[in-house]
Amino acid sequence: MSGELFSVGRGSPPEKTGASAEFKLSITRALADQLADSLGKLHHAPLTEKNLNALQARPGVYELFLPNDSGEFKRVYVGKASKDLPSRLWNHLRKLSGRSNISLSDVRFQCLYVDEDLEAAAPEKMLIKRYRGEGGVPWNTNGFGNKDPGRNRDRSLVKVNHFDAEYPVNLDLEIEFTAPAPRTLQRYLEAVKANLPFNFRYDKSVSAKKAYSAAIVELPKRATAAELIRRALDALPDGWQVTALPGYVILYQEEETYDSARIIWRKQGRLVQRFEGPNRRDDAGEVEETDRDEE
Repeated sequence: MSGELFSVGRGSPPEKTGASAEFKLSITRALADQLADSLGKLHHAPLTEKNLNALQARPGVYELFLPNDSGEFKRVYVGKASKDLPSRLWNHLRKLSGRSNISLSDVRFQCLYVDEDLEAAAPEKMLIKRYRGEGGVPWNTNGFGNKDPGRNRDRSLVKVNHFDAEYPVNLDLEIEFTAPAPRTLQRYLEAVKANLPFNFRYDKSVSAKKAYSAAIVELPKRATAAELIRRALDALPDGWQVTALPGYVILYQEEETYDSARIIWRKQGRLVQRFEGPNRRDDAGEVEETDRDEE
């Protein structure tokens, strides 16, 4: 009976198992488990200037947290920084500071420094997959990491569960300037864009630049985002329009009603007219990553 896979004895012999089987080693699952275990040992901290300044400028992965209705902090986003963790988290701090329906004091983060040779393994994607069974990370599929979607997408409906729909730009946010002074509208627009914590896109065509160079605007010491943008429209001739979309603001020479627009300002008869936008939304669902916030 040499070579048999069972021994002789009373009763029926055990079922043969065969001489071969398939074994799959999941390197990515093992790495994801180790990353999750290491992150799970950390205590998340408030997303503040002080805490970010304490970080090292190294690559790594990070997580953002928000409290739920019960006050328990839940993971909402997983990301990676290919070169500089503090810089990436500063970008998120700035973006969140310009949004409605969220308080920066509620936002927490934690992070791991990761060797550069792990970059090709996409550690944040491993973690996203790993967390699916634990409630997921909602901001990874709602457009949080997207930048300016571009002119071609201005007319697209924003999904009802999109980050921009849930946390629209705060037009009442007050902005301060260290060097208020009169300047050409071109320079004024550049200063406003640089100081707003959300995207402000304006026409940069040759004809638009001519209109900008012909106007002088006073840059105030302090004003709300809406007031700053309206000042620009005041300085332009009839036919120009500012549109506040959920996640950003645009300035063009047009008369257009965008489906997702929240507020529209138009220069008509030398006066700025304010209109409520349609403010429509698309059905819920995952949001395509059009220009993810990557380095």
